[in-house]
Order: sequence, then C-alpha cells, then structure tokens
Amino acid sequence: MQLEEIQKLDQKYYMNTYGSRTPVAFTHGEGMRLYGTDGKEYIDFLAGIAVNALGYHHPKLTEAICEQAGKLIHCSSLYHMENQAKLAKALVERSCADKVFFSNSGAEANEGAFKLARKYFYLKGEEKYEVISTVNSFHGRTLASIAATGQEKYQKPFAPMPEGFIQVPYNNLDAIEAAVTDKTCAVFIEVIQCEGGIVIGTDAYIQGLRALCDRHGILLIIDEVQTGMGRTGTWFGYEHYGIEPDIFTCAKALGGGVPLGALLARGNAANAFEPGNHASTFGGNPLACAAGLSVIEAFEEEGIVENARDTGQYLLEQAQALGEKYGFVTDVRGRGLMVGVQLDPALPGTNVVSAMFERGYLINCAGQNTLRLAPPLIASPADVDGLMKVLADVFGGF
Repeated sequence: MQLEEIQKLDQKYYMNTYGSRTPVAFTHGEGMRLYGTDGKEYIDFLAGIAVNALGYHHPKLTEAICEQAGKLIHCSSLYHMENQAKLAKALVERSCADKVFFSNSGAEANEGAFKLARKYFYLKGEEKYEVISTVNSFHGRTLASIAATGQEKYQKPFAPMPEGFIQVPYNNLDAIEAAVTDKTCAVFIEVIQCEGGIVIGTDAYIQGLRALCDRHGILLIIDEVQTGMGRTGTWFGYEHYGIEPDIFTCAKALGGGVPLGALLARGNAANAFEPGNHASTFGGNPLACAAGLSVIEAFEEEGIVENARDTGQYLLEQAQALGEKYGFVTDVRGRGLMVGVQLDPALPGTNVVSAMFERGYLINCAGQNTLRLAPPLIASPADVDGLMKVLADVFGGF
C-alpha cells in the first residue's frame, strides 16, 4: 500500500492517540536503516524508542523468531516452557536478581513491581503501600503507572489517580527523606529520566537512596525499561552506581522488537509472590522468550554492550563539541547510547526533529525540549559522524 492509503485507513479506523503522526510508513529495514513505502532510506537514531537494540533484520534474531514460530508460538503458563526458564536464568546470571517474572511491556512490569512491593510487606504483617516516585518521571500508561509518573499532563485526564503514589523532585535526597512515612513500602525511580529529557541521577543521589531505603527498611525499585539491556553501556543502568535494587524492571530492548518485559527481584522480595498473586496470559511465551534469548546471545557474541559504552561515549563527545558551537544548545548529557541535546525553549525541538526527518534521520524530542538520540546498539562511530554532519547542517539553518 502507498502512504496515502495507509493514512486514510488509520484516520478512519484507529483511535487518535498519537495525534499527527510523522508522514511515513516503513516497509522493511536493514541494520541501522529503514525504508519507506516510497523507497526512501532513513537512518534510525531512535530505535523504536530504545527498542530495536540489534537494529533491523539481524540474522540471529530473525532466525530465532522464524524457527520458534515454526514450532510453537504460544503456550499457557499452566505448563512448563523451556525458553521461559532459560531466559529467566540468563537474566539472573547477568544481574543482581534471584527471580524473574515476564510481562508484555514495561508498564506491565512496573505494575508487577508495585504489587510485589505491597505483597512483600503484607507477608510481614505491615500495612505499607505508599510508593514514592519523582517529578518528571515516566513509568507507563496504565492507571497505576500513570499515578507513579510525575507529570500532571498524563494524570489529569484520568483523575482520580489510584491512591498511594507520591512524587517529589528528582536528584533530591532530602525530598525523598521527607516523604517517607510509616506507610511507605518503596522508592521507585529511574537512574536516567529518559522521557523526562535524559536527566541522569547523580552518584550521591542513587547511592543515597540505597542507604535511605536500608535505613527505613523499605524497598528500592528501579525502572530500567529504557536503561536496561545494554543501553547505558552496562547490562543494567544501576551498575554504574555500585548498588543493587531490591526490585527492577526492564522491557524495550529485551525482545529486540518482540513485546517482552520483565520484573526482576532479589532476596526476600523475589519470593513474595505466591500462586494466584500475579499472572500474564502472553507474558514470557515461547516466541517472545526465543527472541529474548537470541538478543542476549547476540549481545555477548558481538560485544553489543561494550559497543554501546564506547560508541555512546563517542556520540556524547561529538554532540557536546557540536553543541558548543550553537548558543541555543543549553546542555548535552547522556550515558551509553542514550544522549540528550537540550535546546533553548526559543527553538522547539520538534522543529529540529522534522528537519532531520526531511534529511533522512530519525530522532525525537523528549522532556525539557531535549533531542533524544537513542540508536540501535549496533551503531558505529561512522554512523555517529553521519548524524553529526546532518545535525550541524540543520542547526546552521536556525
């Protein structure tokens, strides 16, 4: 189908939750590149919003999906599943977790985290249910995850919010301390506020939260939906801080594009769920877990995590050097292949995104008028150089 036909169908039959979409429909991809219905090539520095870690048409992922689809796509969790068990083991071996539960998305994984934290204290006979999260955060689109998201624009249309969620300023340890009550069960944070504009938690803040939670006997939960699975140059973002969360979540890159999320926990928290407490019809099915296993295998065979670290550092340095040439760039920050270029409000980031799209590059604009650069983790320094050349051309036009 041509783009115009697809647009007409979309407008007539699909709920308008995405507003005016970018005028393109992709037919296929290869590596870092996507191709539209008109055959035009686009270089992807967004990766489906930090999802397509291996880029497009990666042979290992493609083969794993096709092979598993020829055997068994879905199986009820009433029965054992080899891929599910193997992927759980693989994640535990590469993290601080002791146990894993699979979902279909990051929002579902976060919902599971809230339930797990409450159940943990229920078993202890303590009435603790409040979750402290932060302003400018983003945790998903379900009601509870919106309640934990510290942005009024997402909450207001769906009020009243589920009770038990409190937001305080990010990177402010005193604010967390002041919010703790005898009803608090957990502190719930991102180590990088990705949708919030690539705002990085300081060492003192994240390490201080671990100590604060230990002191008050509450749980530390980290949302690694975007920062997990190699994005920051380590398997999980918390590793940069030398701490271990009690519970953490991931999704996005875990399935390489196949819907797959995970709720992970360690210690006593990992054993809080009992039969009947939590479930998912599709979560962790054979197809999704085959994809997840192939992603992990490719990561290790091809040095993907290390590439995210090294190429990410190069991307950050090149973006900082470019930003120094333009007064409307107010900050450049990032970790691994998650870099934000913050612009003065006088230059809407959406204008830059549109100009880059016209030149065949895909990026987007996150919170605080920040350009988000989150390419597939296979990106090379040469890919970065290409992006910087075009971005400099776009900047020069404003």
